[in-house]
Amino acid sequence: MEKKNSFNVMKFMSDNAIILLVLLLAIFTGLTSKNFFTIRNFSNLFTNMSPRFIIACGVSGCLITKGTDLSAGRQVGLAACLAAMMLQDIDYAARMLPWFPDIPWWLALIIVMIIMGIIGAINGCVIAFLKVPPFIATLGMQTIVYGACQIITNNQPMGGFKSSYSKVALGSFMKVPYLAFFAIIVGIYFLFLYNKTRHGKYMYAIGGNESAAQVAGVNVTATIIRIYLLAGVMYGLAGFLVGAKAGGASTATGFGYELEAIAACTIGGVSANGGVGRVSGILVGVLVFEALKICLQFLGVDPAYTFVAQGLVIIIAVALDLRKYLAKK
Repeated sequence: MEKKNSFNVMKFMSDNAIILLVLLLAIFTGLTSKNFFTIRNFSNLFTNMSPRFIIACGVSGCLITKGTDLSAGRQVGLAACLAAMMLQDIDYAARMLPWFPDIPWWLALIIVMIIMGIIGAINGCVIAFLKVPPFIATLGMQTIVYGACQIITNNQPMGGFKSSYSKVALGSFMKVPYLAFFAIIVGIYFLFLYNKTRHGKYMYAIGGNESAAQVAGVNVTATIIRIYLLAGVMYGLAGFLVGAKAGGASTATGFGYELEAIAACTIGGVSANGGVGRVSGILVGVLVFEALKICLQFLGVDPAYTFVAQGLVIIIAVALDLRKYLAKK
């Protein structure tokens, strides 16, 4: 008698096509490029991954509940600009806010995360109370945040950061970048939140069947607001780190990050159709997406074609996710 649960190689390959293709590309790149498989390159990979992983964790809750957040990238940019305005060196000639007191980087981080959390909560309220579809609500917030960022910065790029702020992103402990520690802490927190708390159970229940969850006593409104509030806080943290890593911030910071985060989540098994997603999968998705970009850079591919490749990956990832969803039905 044949086992029903036997491993299906073809199904595994089709469900994980993007991961396998990028793995093959990485092997090919390593064989044809001298400095690909080096500690320095892997360190750069993890440094680039860290803020993206934090953003993807924020977006994941929105996707699991059949929502999305198209304002993520612009919120990251606003967070980076706010951090830059507060943490420019006090003796820097082109200081954006010359009247602003000299504050430690951790206090600026808290302020940025609170502001972004408020923006995320507004997103959640619009979706939960006004019943505006997440796509439209966050698309509108994307434009609002971008406009607000242009107003407060007067479209001027900012630099001249305090050394303590730059060290947050550029420093390391035992050759492990500080950025990686931020990502590890966020990963552990989300792992606990999604698997061991009532909030996590409610989130998956809403994604599976919102009406049934409401009948079962789940406070859908409060849960959705918490999800988008937490997403905003994550964008605040990520923006703070992106600004420190780049050594500057402008209204262009964070452009397109929301699409990368959504693609990374989808590649990692977070279904846009709701109810499915794991933190480990998000990490794999971010790793695959960043590895793709690094491989194309080592192969000398024109940056314009890199954007084309990323766009194709996003489309294929969502198409495969939809295929798996329809197959289950």
